[in-house]
Amino acid sequence: MAKIQALQFENGMLRLIDQRKLPVEAVDFICRDYREVEFAIRDMVVRGAPAIGATAAYGAVLAAMEFQTQEGPQFHQKMHEALDVLNRSRPTAVNLMWAVARMRKILIGNEDNTPVQISELMKSEADRIYRDDVDTCKQMGEHGNGIVPQGAVILTHCNTGSLATAGYGTALGVVKEAHYQGKDIFVYADETRPRLQGARLTAWELVQEKIPAKLIPDSVAATLIRDGKIDLILVGADRIARNGDTANKIGTFMLSVLARTYNVPFYVVAPVSTIDPETPDGSGIDIEERDAEEVTRIDGVQIAPEGMDVFNPAFDVTPHENITGIITEKGILKAPFEGKIVELTRDND
Repeated sequence: MAKIQALQFENGMLRLIDQRKLPVEAVDFICRDYREVEFAIRDMVVRGAPAIGATAAYGAVLAAMEFQTQEGPQFHQKMHEALDVLNRSRPTAVNLMWAVARMRKILIGNEDNTPVQISELMKSEADRIYRDDVDTCKQMGEHGNGIVPQGAVILTHCNTGSLATAGYGTALGVVKEAHYQGKDIFVYADETRPRLQGARLTAWELVQEKIPAKLIPDSVAATLIRDGKIDLILVGADRIARNGDTANKIGTFMLSVLARTYNVPFYVVAPVSTIDPETPDGSGIDIEERDAEEVTRIDGVQIAPEGMDVFNPAFDVTPHENITGIITEKGILKAPFEGKIVELTRDND
């Protein structure tokens, strides 16, 4: 089993695998303050909703360490400003806001404590978020393994492995668990334009894990599904609304339509922390639009004419009716989702 750690906090610094550089080179990006953490999230040094959440939590720790020599009121003001900066770094992944809210709760709930004490409490909370994510991913893998048939051919989209979490992975965690259990699976990995997370990250993890797989252009998936060559589709999520509508990497919705048309099981794999019960349905999810150059250039090489307008949403929303089930650390949710999501998230408060 390969040991891939997207993030590590040590010696007062946050060490991230720089996912912009993979698969050509595996190098670290070091964050020494919360501003560098904000940049790392915004520029996709780190990506994947659970990994972003844990990274933001450690960003709060770095801010607390920076400001802990300030007097009480100044410390609290600086900390709220830093948390606001982290909270705005990317708009769609709810784990980011969830992690920042947990750190802000500590700040507000410990006004009588010294800045040093609050810093220590935040470090403990960030470590808890990190450890819980590792455990959560393992539990999702075990639950999800139950729906993977022996010899299954699985289609994945974007990256949902160790690089997207504190460890193991969400949808790719299910793939790994099935592989470790000797189910003789085979994986088709979408390249995932325009950032190519499937080609650069998922393919890299599959090679590291020695899981039989092929990389395909995004446009090949429809042919494979139509021709009956895909048994199961597993994707992650950046936010799940109360009714089960799910925001994930752009192109996920298209796969869900194909899956429904050709009766291929389509599962979302995500921790309960990715569910946003305050958002009734997918229409309330803020979809990030990214820079045009992600589409017009690849590694700095121009592939489209100057002056061409671009529409580059990072995510799309898959309607709940296209989803076979949602695999969480608490088990697998089946339609109708809303009542089960309300109960699950209430229990998780």
